[in-house]
Amino acid sequence: GSHDSFSYWVDEKSPVGPDQATAIKRLARISLVKKIMKKWSVTQNLTFKEQLEGGIRYFDLRVSSKPGEIGQEIYFIHGLFGIKVWDGLKEINTFLEQHPKEVIFLDFNHFYAMDDSHHFFLINRIRSAFGSKLCSVECVEYVTLQYMWEKKHQVLIFYHYPLYREYPFLWPGNKMPAPWANTTNVHKLLQFLETTLEERSRYGTFHVSQAILTPRVKTIARHLIRGLKNTLVHRNLPMILNWVKAQKPGVMGVNIITSDFVELADFAATVIALNDLLLEEDESAT
Repeated sequence: GSHDSFSYWVDEKSPVGPDQATAIKRLARISLVKKIMKKWSVTQNLTFKEQLEGGIRYFDLRVSSKPGEIGQEIYFIHGLFGIKVWDGLKEINTFLEQHPKEVIFLDFNHFYAMDDSHHFFLINRIRSAFGSKLCSVECVEYVTLQYMWEKKHQVLIFYHYPLYREYPFLWPGNKMPAPWANTTNVHKLLQFLETTLEERSRYGTFHVSQAILTPRVKTIARHLIRGLKNTLVHRNLPMILNWVKAQKPGVMGVNIITSDFVELADFAATVIALNDLLLEEDESAT
């Protein structure tokens, strides 16, 4: 999975997003501030299509309306506005049309400046984009690849807002817990990932291990120009990847692992390779 999956492009010309504090919005009137914000808002280099081709199957999505804009258009957002959600959904659907056995998870977990009418608009967009590919809510343990292929489903949508109850194809957010370490310290992050895996629900939910470091205000202040990738990601990714390599998938192991800049250091290939351990278990059992 990728963290803030849509943030490969953000619009420096648009106003600062409603996910930001008032003080940041004031500061952002200075054009240099937006350039710096971009360095810290961008957590991916690859487009949806490129991420999909690289093996990413879980997408972490934050969305917002544009206050003051007429209509209900919804955009991706991380500090600054990204592309329209509709454009992203179409890009993902094109990939699924070409690869009918692939299954993806779209996790809509943060909403900004949206009332129910915006949600209805977005949910209709989701339905228009994927149609019969959408998998209705089911007991998690039943949802195997075989099940998805038989039903010709390819998309699971997680929707962290009460309206999910009105649509059979919207899975509640609590089926996709994604505990967040909120630290700049790689040792604390790895300890957190270990602890939350031990506390993972044994049945009934998916689970996201967020293998990401989060900058604090002082981190950004000290490394303004360097940005997230050069300050936190490059230096710590090898250690994070070593942790990933030591994991086992399965009921009490890892399920979904997310990272920033997923193309670095063979992240996706390393996570995908963990599935071979499940195959080995099956072979030894038979």
